[in-house]
Formats: sequence, structure tokens, C-alpha cells
Amino acid sequence: MISSRTAAELVLGATSAAASAAAAAYVVATAALRPESQLFGRTLIAGNDPNEMALTYDDGPNDAATLELLELLARHNARATFFMIGRFVRQRPAIVRAVHAAGHLLANHTMTHPWLPTKSARVVREELRSCNEALEDTIGAPIRYVRFPHGARRPAVIQIARELNLTPVQWNVMGNDWEPIGADGITTHLEAGLQRARSRNLGANILLHDGFDKQMGYDRADTIEATRRLLERFTREGCRTVTVDAWN
Repeated sequence: MISSRTAAELVLGATSAAASAAAAAYVVATAALRPESQLFGRTLIAGNDPNEMALTYDDGPNDAATLELLELLARHNARATFFMIGRFVRQRPAIVRAVHAAGHLLANHTMTHPWLPTKSARVVREELRSCNEALEDTIGAPIRYVRFPHGARRPAVIQIARELNLTPVQWNVMGNDWEPIGADGITTHLEAGLQRARSRNLGANILLHDGFDKQMGYDRADTIEATRRLLERFTREGCRTVTVDAWN
């Protein structure tokens, strides 16, 4: 027969073990998903000049948005970084070449946009290698930067990227343009992120999307409008746009 004291001790021990497991799970989830975490390995975030802004666009190329975005960037003499999905690169090579010819930085966003932390090392390697191959075949230049879909990673994902000579890139400002919040909502998120980055004396690595991983032709008009507002703000405030390689 278990005494009441022993029973209480068992309950407390189980509670403590559950709390420890929950804390460990939180640490792992934070390291896997928090954009600025360095626990699983070094990732590139931003520089130390709060007047430097890196506009980055994921999930393209997209025939409904990328070329219009190029025109807008050109009007403001701004350069950006485009993290492209390999299967879309194969579908729209002319757009990819136009981005490269305009002087923007092209980077790897995997071949099919999977959730990498759950994939085997073989699949992770093939996703990164195939996207690199698609981009390099299209523009005839090496690819040196990668952003993992959703920023999700585990130590093996970062290690495989390094073995392929790819520098992982995260972000510190989000527009949340995957949500149906319109240009005003995107702008509000961007302004809050820019303020946080500046309060830390950091540059801004701004996450936006010119495409959508599930389909070609996705409407990104709100993102383009939010970009226009950002570029006008940068001009007023004397900020410089850079590509992420400026910080490596």
C-alpha cells in the first residue's frame, strides 16, 4: 500500500518531469522556428547599421507579381534578394533571368517548399541541391544563400546547407503578407518590425512574398503596394537598400 506522502511525492515527481519535458520541447520549437535563434547553428540575420534595409521576397518567381515588382524596384534604384522555389524557376526561367539581369540577388528556397525539419537528410539535400541546380542552370551563376521554408530547421538542415556552400538566411522584420490583411495591414506589421530592429541598432531583413508556394499566378498586389510605401519611406529617411550578401 502506498502512503499518502509517497503518492504525493510520485505526483510531484511526475509533474516535475512533465514540466521539464515541456520546457525542453519549448526550447527545441523555439530553436527550430524562431527566426533569430542561433541555437541550431548560425544563420544570417542583419547587419549593425540601422539605415540598411534588405528587401527579401520568397516563393517566386511568379508571373502575376515578380516583373511588376522589378519595375517598382528599378524606379527607386533599389536592389532586393529573391528566394526562389526551384519548380517555379523551371516553369518561368525568363522571369528568373530578368531578376538576375536587373542586378538583384537570387537565392535558394528549396525545390518544392517542404517542411524540412521532418524530412530525412537525403530529402533535405535533394531539395537544396535541385533548387541550386535549377537556378544555376538558368542564370549561369553560383547560388550561395538559402532560406528554409517557414524558416524551419534542425541542426542537420543547417549542416547540409553548409556542405552545399549555402549560407542560411532568416529575417527580423515580417510583413505577414500571407494573411488577408491588405496593404495597410502589411504596412503596419512592417513598421512595427522596423521600429524593433532600429531599437536594437540593427539593419532590417524584411520578409515579404512575390509568390505562393502552392500555385503560380498568385495575386500579390498588396505586397507590391506595401513595397511601394516602404521604398518611399526609405527615400524620405535616407535609408539604403542592400542585398543580404552585404552582411555576410
